[in-house]
Amino acid sequence: MTTLFFIITLLIMLAGLAGTVIPLLPGIPLIFAGYLLFGLLTHWQYYSLNSMVVLGMITALSVLLDYWVGAAGAKKYGASSAGVWGALIGTVVGIFTMGFFGIIFGPLIGAVAGELLAGKPQRQALNAGMGAFLGFLAGSLFKLVLGLVMIALFFWWVVF
Repeated sequence: MTTLFFIITLLIMLAGLAGTVIPLLPGIPLIFAGYLLFGLLTHWQYYSLNSMVVLGMITALSVLLDYWVGAAGAKKYGASSAGVWGALIGTVVGIFTMGFFGIIFGPLIGAVAGELLAGKPQRQALNAGMGAFLGFLAGSLFKLVLGLVMIALFFWWVVF
């Protein structure tokens, strides 16, 4: 029975890994859900609740990072506070209005809009938007690596 639980958990975790690069899937939270499910089904035989608390905190931080990286990228590329706020708002609005594309392009559009509304030149606004987009890409890479590490840790605890 544990083998079946392992396979189901692995499928959930692989969906989560895909979600680290496909914005519509909650990547790291899905991987965490796999841990939680397997732990509950096996009565925490392979890892402890303390481990789950640590993984839960890492998961929460990765979700917060998702919203923050676009704004941080915009700031790195010279955005004012209007551009940073625009990137944050663009991320949230993009999720609900444009779905998949909104998550990718929402920070970019928001940063550009924020800068233009603040009266900044078009070139500076576009630089801020590019920074937000690059921040999104960096965050995606970070989540992919984090997801791979979490899945490797799961294998280490369960298989070895």
